[in-house]
Amino acid sequence: MNNIRTLALLISTTLFAPLISHAAAPTVNGTTINLQANLTPIITAANPAAIAKLPNGLKLAHPGEFTVGIAADGAAPLMVFADDNKTLVGSEPDIARLVASALGLKLRIVPTSWEDWPLGVTSGKYDAAISNVTVTKARKEKFDFATYRKDLLGFYVPTHSSITTISRAADVAGKRIIVGSGTNQEAILLAWNQENINAGLPALTPIYMTSSAAQTLALQSGRADAWFGPNVNGAWQATQTGRTHLVGNVDGGWPQAAHIAVTLKKGNDLAPAVAAAIDGAIKDGSYQRVLNRWGEGIEAIPASEVNPAGLGD
Repeated sequence: MNNIRTLALLISTTLFAPLISHAAAPTVNGTTINLQANLTPIITAANPAAIAKLPNGLKLAHPGEFTVGIAADGAAPLMVFADDNKTLVGSEPDIARLVASALGLKLRIVPTSWEDWPLGVTSGKYDAAISNVTVTKARKEKFDFATYRKDLLGFYVPTHSSITTISRAADVAGKRIIVGSGTNQEAILLAWNQENINAGLPALTPIYMTSSAAQTLALQSGRADAWFGPNVNGAWQATQTGRTHLVGNVDGGWPQAAHIAVTLKKGNDLAPAVAAAIDGAIKDGSYQRVLNRWGEGIEAIPASEVNPAGLGD
């Protein structure tokens, strides 16, 4: 089975169960994505300035390798499986490869789940998690961060929905919203819900689902009013199925901007080296090439920051 057909089949098991035909060319945020071409790795040259920032006595999970946990239960274009059903490709593996190559290390990717990445980082099972993790005040108490992308969230509704915009708390009053448990979008949604309750408005109903089929059915049958999550995921699914569309964007650190970051063990002093690696990739253009080819160019940052202000600060 060729790569495009296999990727199409595997992507169909992710959020909203989209199906990519052999000839399909997804367009995300105005960018047409060539899945076959995107299987070719993008690397950056070893960065002496970044390597010099590696802490003395650093113990990597595997000597000479940068071991990265990436949530295999995520959604395109952040990750998809290649045709061996094991290799992850997508923007998150691409970012991991840029960091590893800049640090002069071999990349080792460990497929994990959203629920398991915190333990994997703190236990040293892998050196970093690159799983669309947003910087938050609470997470900074346990982890260090080096940013690599803006966090932009989106509300997507069925095409037949009467909802035309969701941009503030009042817009979700009384609504049933599909959202991921333990995510920053859940935190935003629950904060909006409390705001509505305090104002005497109807409470919303968060709907937690892990099954893509159940999510699709809930939206299309009217049991859920909207899905709230990473905008790039929602844009991809809307393109693939034609069954949903965007009705509002929210910064991931509402009411401030937030950033997605490489997540590292607290206090191991690896974050400055990772940030320098990302900065080098930004400077040589490989970073923008990665984001552009997955339709994430609108979320590019000018420089990586270590432990910036996040949700809750």
